[in-house]
Amino acid sequence: MPDVEEKVPLKDPGDAECGSCKLEASAPTGENEIGPKDHPPCPIDTVDNVSKLNNNTGMNRDFHMEEKVLPPSSLEGKVKETMHDAFWDHLKEQLSATPPDFSCALELLKEIKEILLSLLLPRQNRLRSDIEEALDMELLKQKAEHGDLDVPHLSKYILDTMTLLCAPVRDEAVQKLENITDPVWLLRGIFQVLGLMKMDMVNYTIQSLQPHLQEHSIQHERATFQELLNKQPSLLSHTTKWLTQAAADLTTPLPTCPDTSDSAIVASSSPSEAAISPEPLSPTMVLSQGFLNLLLWDPEDEDFPETLLMDRTQLQELESQLSQLTILASVLLVASSFSGSVLFGSPQFVDKLKHITKDMMEEFKSRPEEAMQTVSEQVSQEIHQSLKNMGLAALSSENTASLIGQLQNIAKKENCVRSVIDQRIHLFLKCCLVLGVQRSLLDLPGGLTVIEAELAELGQKFVSLTHHNQKVFGPYYTEILKTLIPPAQALETEVESL
Repeated sequence: MPDVEEKVPLKDPGDAECGSCKLEASAPTGENEIGPKDHPPCPIDTVDNVSKLNNNTGMNRDFHMEEKVLPPSSLEGKVKETMHDAFWDHLKEQLSATPPDFSCALELLKEIKEILLSLLLPRQNRLRSDIEEALDMELLKQKAEHGDLDVPHLSKYILDTMTLLCAPVRDEAVQKLENITDPVWLLRGIFQVLGLMKMDMVNYTIQSLQPHLQEHSIQHERATFQELLNKQPSLLSHTTKWLTQAAADLTTPLPTCPDTSDSAIVASSSPSEAAISPEPLSPTMVLSQGFLNLLLWDPEDEDFPETLLMDRTQLQELESQLSQLTILASVLLVASSFSGSVLFGSPQFVDKLKHITKDMMEEFKSRPEEAMQTVSEQVSQEIHQSLKNMGLAALSSENTASLIGQLQNIAKKENCVRSVIDQRIHLFLKCCLVLGVQRSLLDLPGGLTVIEAELAELGQKFVSLTHHNQKVFGPYYTEILKTLIPPAQALETEVESL
């Protein structure tokens, strides 16, 4: 499914009106920062509300909601900050008056009570009763009218309750609140940490309901597609063509690299590279090859598989990410052959080379030759300076020229280093589909260990997308593959989960 920014319309418990003052609070940018910030919307209360989230919620295990933080220098950020300061200043004036005016404080306590109740699990009936009794708004209103509202005492009870309800990650933030003596700053801090706790509850709810969301998403997509298929029986024609090509690709050997100048650099391989190639033709392998082919899809080719049209945007993003990693790994592989094991064994040095290369990725899309010229010059300078700093022998002028030349050649699509790295990244992704991401990372093909973290991210996204797609359209794929694979070779009768 295409990546979209999830937005869930929820009631904002931070809207509390009291006379001329209105509170709008949200969570802070940092977990332990105590200050005049907002708090996020209320947690989701029902399965129906959560089900309205995008299908990504079901297929992405790492999906979670995050507070949108406005840059302090932005106009909107400055306006919100000014409004919040005005409210809290007004509250301070009310509490400092003689006699004190508790009108806004009562509204805040009402909001806090609602938030605390929203954080309770259904079985926490006793704690619910305690909160209802301690923060009985009618009783508190009567005390306020007699000037007998003990705000510090109530704040202490609220902090104790927050300690019982918060996740361990919030313990430190709650403990810091106990050291605040100013009642206004304490209330601000309470709202801030409650905002974090509410977002924790939102994400807990999403994670606990994720299996149900995923199953709902699968059934809904399949039913919708079946309705279209009933109206248009030829709807799977492009999907059939796509799988037919994938089956043909598995019987075609990989092209060899015609460029022998860089053969020493790319000569190494890994056991997984040899283990995958002789796999017999089977539905799972054909489907895996088909998914890999989507990362090489010609944008001008309109015969895109019907079952993957909803995923096309995300697949294009993965293709772009793969291309960038191919360039990055190619640069690092060439640089390593000139840097030596001592220098290239420094994580700081490798990170510098990564930074240099990533900075030129946007320019590489439109002007690859110019981008690689800049990269080659900066990488050469970095190697020269780093060798000098470590007291190692500098590159000769001949080796420097060779380094720059090989880096500039990466701009060519037919470059041997680039071609082999591209093949090995595709091999890694195929291993991810068959073995899983974590097992595939244990046996990376040569030249890819320096981008292990980036590959793990790419592999997880690719596996999540294809796994969800196969869960939805597996029955259709099974019927098509029965016509493509001879019975003697079909080791599986149905497409298994990847």
